[in-house]
Amino acid sequence: MTACLCIHGFTGAPNEVEPLAEYLLEHTDWECAMPVLPGHGELLQLKGVSFNEWIHCAERALEELLERHEEVYVVGFSMGGMIASYLAARYPVKKLVLLSAAAFYINPKQLRADIINMCRDLYNGKLFENELFNRYSYKIKTTPLSATIQFRKLVRHIKPLLESVTIPTFIAQGDSDGIVPLKSADYLYQTIKAKKKKIVYMKNSKHLICHCKDNQALFSQILNFLS
Repeated sequence: MTACLCIHGFTGAPNEVEPLAEYLLEHTDWECAMPVLPGHGELLQLKGVSFNEWIHCAERALEELLERHEEVYVVGFSMGGMIASYLAARYPVKKLVLLSAAAFYINPKQLRADIINMCRDLYNGKLFENELFNRYSYKIKTTPLSATIQFRKLVRHIKPLLESVTIPTFIAQGDSDGIVPLKSADYLYQTIKAKKKKIVYMKNSKHLICHCKDNQALFSQILNFLS
């Protein structure tokens, strides 16, 4: 039997990777697990939570899948991509999928364009119709500085392990991502030592790549890679 562990991003929830999990469930007989990292979910409670707790949560979920399945794949979105890379370096995972993985963060040029669009929508009385505003305004107000520091510590902790990843790896990045810059995907592709690796850029996709307009085409590529 086969299983797939899907890990969401910083300040996120399983709904960030849920479209991909649903696609895999529809087209395979795999088990898909989507744990909620400590302090995350619909109601953020990140104060006092350390990055090691996020890693340990993912480790426990993976260990449970490894006990039941001969073949386990790991998918990680944004910060979850870094955690997925950690798991791929430390555990007998068969394949790795990195979606908007945050080896680097904040794309100034795209973020500036997104902020300009928000200001334009604010001026036109349409701010609450702006997708990015609706997705991130709550997170910005409820994420303590300490949690952001833990996120940065996690990235620094995992980066040195990327060279230890040798399993087949699929990397996807939105070319209009204002959170994770394109150089993050390039860095991952160059640093990971897998003999079999693939990188794709999704045109017009922003950070939430599993919710992009062409997500079905992306999911098809991922399934082909994993199969």
